[in-house]
Amino acid sequence: MKLLSKKIVYKLNKKKLKISFAESCTGGLLSSAITSIRGSSKVFTLGLVVYSNKSKTNVLGIPKMIIKKYGSVSKQVCLAMVKNVNKISKTYISISITGIAGPSGGTNTKPVGLVYVGIKKGNKIEIKKYLFKNKGRKYIQKATVNKSLGLIFRALN
Repeated sequence: MKLLSKKIVYKLNKKKLKISFAESCTGGLLSSAITSIRGSSKVFTLGLVVYSNKSKTNVLGIPKMIIKKYGSVSKQVCLAMVKNVNKISKTYISISITGIAGPSGGTNTKPVGLVYVGIKKGNKIEIKKYLFKNKGRKYIQKATVNKSLGLIFRALN
């Protein structure tokens, strides 16, 4: 994680690009992974932890109807999160994360370990769906951060 974060901060600095995040189930771990690197202050603009549905609507401006219709852990909410954090931060790259880290909260259709990661680079948006093994909350959070760092790194190459 540390090595990938270093590479990302280096590349962002080299290309003079800024990055922002809207995190839910990772609770700020992605922001922490980036801000633990020297030089990150030049590239990291904003990290929001929008854990509750209320914060998703009040802070990010996601319509309650979208959350009600699809659930907070959905492709649609992830898409709205990445678009809105990008609007707020005006960064070249934005990431959004929403998922179920457990140990409870899962259902048959949305099990513990289901995570959506959105990445917006310029005008291009991609939403990735992951289903991590239910090996505990910390495992799911770290696996999500690692996948997110990998997406960012690939987007910079």
